[in-house]
Formats: sequence, structure tokens, C-alpha cells
Amino acid sequence: MPEPLLIGKSLIGDSEHVIWLRPDKANRHGLIAGATGTGKTVTLQALAEQFSRIGVPVFMADVKGDLAGISQAGGDNTKVAERVRELDLEALGFRYDHNPVSFWDIGGSLGHPARTTVSEMGPMLLARLLGLNDTQEGVLNICFHLADEQGLLLLDLKDLRAILNFASEQADALRTTVGHVSQASVGAILRRLLRLEQAGAEALFGEPALDLADLMQTDIDGRGVVNILVAETLIHNRTLYASFLLWLLSELFEQLPEVGDPDKPKFVLFFDEAHLLFDDAPEVLVERIEQVVRLIRSKGVGVYFVTQNPLDIPDTVLGQLGNRVQHALRAFTPRDQKAVRAAAQTFRQNPAIDTESAITSLGVGEALVSVLDDDGIPTPVERALIAPPGSRLGPISAEERSVLMRQSLVSGVYDQAIDRVSAYESLKAMAEQAARAAEQRGDEPPPPTTRQSRGTSRSSSRQTPMEAMLKSTLRSVGSQLGRQLVRGAMGSLFGGSRRR
Repeated sequence: MPEPLLIGKSLIGDSEHVIWLRPDKANRHGLIAGATGTGKTVTLQALAEQFSRIGVPVFMADVKGDLAGISQAGGDNTKVAERVRELDLEALGFRYDHNPVSFWDIGGSLGHPARTTVSEMGPMLLARLLGLNDTQEGVLNICFHLADEQGLLLLDLKDLRAILNFASEQADALRTTVGHVSQASVGAILRRLLRLEQAGAEALFGEPALDLADLMQTDIDGRGVVNILVAETLIHNRTLYASFLLWLLSELFEQLPEVGDPDKPKFVLFFDEAHLLFDDAPEVLVERIEQVVRLIRSKGVGVYFVTQNPLDIPDTVLGQLGNRVQHALRAFTPRDQKAVRAAAQTFRQNPAIDTESAITSLGVGEALVSVLDDDGIPTPVERALIAPPGSRLGPISAEERSVLMRQSLVSGVYDQAIDRVSAYESLKAMAEQAARAAEQRGDEPPPPTTRQSRGTSRSSSRQTPMEAMLKSTLRSVGSQLGRQLVRGAMGSLFGGSRRR
């Protein structure tokens, strides 16, 4: 059994030694950076594999389709075999082996469906996902407030559309209590919802929603499950990709208890294409991300950002990344040269290495490495050959994926969508009741309180007695506690600036 968290072996002068990433410092976060083709993905896979083997569950997004091989034993790659011999890794217990894997896919075709609810996503991230301006975001906040007050569950996009229409129809009454809801703003949000649905985002919202406990599992041998988000298509919708990752991060922050500095992390996340988390993000959202990254380590969670350029990460976040693997950077343009200087300055200097020069001359599978020592202080930067993973490099076949999904610990848990009574059904029932009452009185029927959009009609399952009791309880509470239960973690964390 290999010692935990082998990163690689560095060659310094005439001597050499193994560089280890300490498990008890792994929740201090990290950075894997470098230009395309320099070995970032292999480093990510190797680290994820080492975490899994010491019993730490892992989450990572597969944006190119080549991380699925971590589920299969390696041994057929000549370059990997050459590196194993070069570093004498077998003496350290290196072996070719597979790792336990669960695949997740927002679309549900190449993995188990990954869903959340509209309430859990919260108005701030939804506003960013929809590309709303301040006025439109204010209307969205009013709708969430209205749903809280009315005890209406916002689970999927048709619930959101229903509460938007309801708010528009109640605009006069709302103007004097919570603010102005203009039909123009509601119309703009509805158009953006339609565009979001056409981009395939409708599958993200609904039930059963993803339970974080299902991400933080170990197999029968005590190895951490590697959760892979299939993101080859998702990455083309950059905002949806970033919003899902930020939702996951905030849910972990909200739900997990404080554990201080454990002997090893409870969970580790790798955020590939990390710059997408910050591109076009409003300042308040960046501040929230910085806050979560700073505090989530006390929950035993390590976050590792994977990106081409260290400048893609805001300084307030970059300064919190204690463990760093820097692959080669190119210095063709002034911005490239600036990135090289910035990357070199983030390391604790080593007199034996010209860090800035080394960054541009690193070979494939070679990197500058600095990790935290026993006292939590970054070690001087060292030039290292990165140890390869013992699993397969590259994609897997459709047959292999199908077998893994059938054997998954969550097989059958999320595969069938549930559409229970929520805001859409409740408001529709209210409208029908009002129409019947008006008909009995001989009045003109009132306008509908909800509109059925094209492509969103789904059969609704009957509520169980437990669901009915829960819904009744939430309606009766009518307090901040009730609203927290309805909305979930995202509403409290990323909804802090919500307008009332």
C-alpha cells in the first residue's frame, strides 16, 4: 500500500527526495496550473486517486471526457511505465489499480442525474445563471419572498415560472409591501427562462435533489468514491457549469459540521476550468466565494482549483491555496509574461531554482511544487517529476460506463424523476378554485395564475402522507426557520443580499 498522497519526486542538484502532500494539510486547498498539454489533467487524476486510496471521497468535473479512466486499472501506457521505472515508484508501493467511481450528469444520459431545486439554488445564483440585471434580480428576490410567505415550494422551472406570473398578477398588492413588480421585468425573466430550458438546463432542477451524503461515500474496502461530473457538453454552457459548482460548494459549507483540522479531509473537490467560477461574476459573488473558500477548510473540505493561468484566480482566493503544482506556462505575449512572473512570485523561493525561468522550461509531466510542511508553512519551491496515476489514462467505453453505473452505490436512487405538488400545482389549483367560485356567482372568470409552458408538462405523483404533513408543517411555521427548510442552504449563503 503506498504512503498517502504521493505527488512526485523532485531532482535537486545531485540529491533527490520524494515530495509528499500531507493528508492533515490537504484541506488547506490547492492549485494545479499550467498551459494546455503540460500534464494538468494527469496530475489531477493522480491526486484524486491518492485521495481515494486513503479513504477520502472526491468530486471532479470531467470537461474533456478523459478522466473516466480513473475507474479502470492502468498498465497499458508506455510513458507511464517509463515514469514508474524512472522514479522507482514500485519501491514506494505503486500499483496499477482501478478506483470506485460514481458518474453524475445533469442531463442524466452518461451518469446519474444531478439535480437541485430552485429554492436551493437561491436567487443570487439564479440571477447570474439567467443573466439578469439589478432590477430583474430584485423581482426574482420578491418572488422568492412571496413563495416563502405563501408556503409554496419552488422545485423546478415551471414552479419558478408560476410564481413569476403570480407575482405579476399581484403587482398592485405587492407594490406597497415588498416592492414594484413590473410586467416588463417578469417578461424578460420568462424569456431568459425559456432560453435556459432550450439550453438543457431544465434537467438541473427537480427532485430527487442531490443528497451530499451520496457524494461522500467509501466503498467496502474503505476507498473514497471518486464522483465524476460529466461536463463535456455542460462546459459549453459556462454559466450553468459555474453555477452548479458554486451551488455544490455552498451546500457543503452550509451543511457540514465544523471539524477543525482532521487527520485527512472529509471531502476534496477539484474545480477544472476554474476561471469560469469568476468570469463576469459580480463583486458580491466573488466575495462570497472567497469567504466560503476561507472557512470551508474547518469543515474538512479541500478545494483544488485547476486552471491554465494563475491570474484566472482572484488574489483573495489564490492566497489561500497552500498546496501548489505549477506546470509549464508559455511566455509569448505580455500577458503571458505577466502570468509567469505572478506565478513565480507566489512560491516560497528556493535559492537553487530560478523560478521564473523554470516555469517556461518545464517538460510535460514536470512541475514546480510547493506543499505545506508540518507547521503549515509552504515549503521552498522544487522542480519535480510528477508521479503518474495507477489507473487508465483516457476515456472508457460505453459498455464499461454502463457496468459502473449499474454497480454504483447510488444506482436507482436518482434515475427516476419525481414531480410532487409544489408551487405550479398549488397556484393552478388556486386559479381553478377561483374560476369555479366566479362561475357559480356568475362573474367573469379571473385570469389564470399560472401558465403551462411548452415542453414542461409532466405527470405529477401523488403526495405521500409524510409529504403532506411536511408541507403542512412548513406552511404553518411561517417563520425564518420554515423559510430555511424550504429554501435550503443556497438561499441563506448566497442570498444574503436578497431584497425584501
